[in-house]
Amino acid sequence: MKLAGIHHVAIIASDYGRSKRFYVDVLGLEVVAEAYREARDSWKLDLRLADGTQLELFSFPAPPPRLSRPEACGLRHLAFRVADLDAARAHLCAHGVDCEPVRVDEYTGRRFSFFADPDGLPLELYEG
Repeated sequence: MKLAGIHHVAIIASDYGRSKRFYVDVLGLEVVAEAYREARDSWKLDLRLADGTQLELFSFPAPPPRLSRPEACGLRHLAFRVADLDAARAHLCAHGVDCEPVRVDEYTGRRFSFFADPDGLPLELYEG
């Protein structure tokens, strides 16, 4: 088998409207499609990044909170590649998003910073 890349990442939001505004208005992802799935009482929003990678944003009635601290086994975080880390952090801060201090990857020498989505999902900006 030869994997060609990542097609999408799925995220379940506790407050669909709040998360939709965050991913579309703050992070600037493009809306591809949006559908209400009545049988599941669930919204599904397909979003796309500039490189074609997609995010699926879902709502479900009463989803359990995500375990973040201490870090649980499984997917740890989602990292977005940016050309200018300082500009990206300034944009987030201007929208009231708290960013952790910039760190340097000890193996690649690249700079990065973590922040969180409205549900506390750890997200990373990785310069490069």
